[in-house]
Amino acid sequence: MPPASEPRWKCQSFRVGNMKSVCGAVGLIGQNWAMLFASGGFRVKLYDIEQQQITDALDNIRQGTKLLEQSGSLRGSLSAEQQLSRITGCSTLQEAIEGAMHIQECVPEDLGLKRKVFAQLDGLIGDDVVLSSSTSTLLPSKLFAGLAHVKQCIVAHPEGVVSPSDLDLVMSHGLGLRYAFIGPLETMHLNAEGMLSYCDRYGESIKRVLETFGPIPDFSRATVEKVHQTMCEKVPDDPEHLAARRKWRDECLIRLAALKSQMQSQ
Repeated sequence: MPPASEPRWKCQSFRVGNMKSVCGAVGLIGQNWAMLFASGGFRVKLYDIEQQQITDALDNIRQGTKLLEQSGSLRGSLSAEQQLSRITGCSTLQEAIEGAMHIQECVPEDLGLKRKVFAQLDGLIGDDVVLSSSTSTLLPSKLFAGLAHVKQCIVAHPEGVVSPSDLDLVMSHGLGLRYAFIGPLETMHLNAEGMLSYCDRYGESIKRVLETFGPIPDFSRATVEKVHQTMCEKVPDDPEHLAARRKWRDECLIRLAALKSQMQSQ
């Protein structure tokens, strides 16, 4: 067990050439960050206070990277082995952040834990390092309040939605790919060690988000026109363009249905 004063968190560091960045947590999100950075040529170091967590993360990353290569979906120009060679473990936090230019935190959605992590990092970094959080529900003003390097702090979540186009992109290239085969509840079940684990981790965060929801939107003309303009930039609303896009959509659905019929339900 770690000393009581040491927060339970994990750290991953990434380096390209002489530039190096660090990311916290070797869970699913942290592992995906490591694979993403390695695909771009970054050298990645994993750190955890429990060595077994690093070992397990490296095994999962190897399996995931190999699977992507086998399916022809591997990102970047490097082979799977080249990418995997850029990911290693380290035994101390100091080793992980040495020379870092970016630190990406991915610990659970616990405000107290995240603040403890950033407070610790704040005392170790210089003025040229970016501190970034993967939070999906916590406000930056609460996460970074009081830090000496607060001007170097940002939030970078894998699915941050900022526009109508971004919303469609998240669904069509992210969640929608999963939902074509498994529903939202099974997605939650698989994103942790089962549904109970998922709700233990994220239940309070989900509740906080739901409590911020305002009244039902009235679909005011100004809002609708803004969304319409964004959609028309991709698909003009004249009959010819709409018909062509519908045809493309239907062809995609036919191919997806054929693929699903070929796969055995798990």
